[in-house]
Amino acid sequence: MAKASPEHYPYVMNPAPSAGSEGIKKKRRRKRPAHRAPQNHTSGEVDTTTPVKKGKSVTPKPPYAKRVDEISAGGLVINETKTQGLLIGRRDHKDATGKRILWSLPKGHIEEGETPEQAAIREVAEETGITSEIERSLGVIDFWFMAGGKRIHKTVHHFQFKETGGLLAPQESEVDEVGWFPLNEIIGLLAYPDEKKLIARTKATEISGTSE
Repeated sequence: MAKASPEHYPYVMNPAPSAGSEGIKKKRRRKRPAHRAPQNHTSGEVDTTTPVKKGKSVTPKPPYAKRVDEISAGGLVINETKTQGLLIGRRDHKDATGKRILWSLPKGHIEEGETPEQAAIREVAEETGITSEIERSLGVIDFWFMAGGKRIHKTVHHFQFKETGGLLAPQESEVDEVGWFPLNEIIGLLAYPDEKKLIARTKATEISGTSE
């Protein structure tokens, strides 16, 4: 039997009737699940303002509060007789009667170019009218609080001062009252726990300079 020539078997075979272009399955477009929110085509982020379920929507998370660092200086001024300490008072705005006074140690922000010691002496004079000299450091405290939508981290350098002069007078618009109080009453009068602990760590005999 004669062999068939190659031209009788072309290399390209005709497809079966069911396999032609009509038989090529089109790629199905995947449908997005109904519960998924569409993406923002410009950024690729999920549009959280679009409802994801009937009657419900995703509330965008509030931005983080900005952290602000503040540094202040002040402390406890002892009078010339070494029997009294100087405090400043501000009205408690949460008190409906408007009569409650919050007593604290005089202090204020350190300005550019100042040392904590220089700032402490200046702030005491501005807030109370009393001039003073630093005798020693009482320590540093720090705490956090919220104000104006910001997280404030405040550090305060405290010193012990001795009175050198001046006239007792509260700083206008900043301080409501100033006063001298017996040293053994200072801790009980202070309104803020951190200042109470600071003074409590120093014995009254050490503050007054007397011996036991």
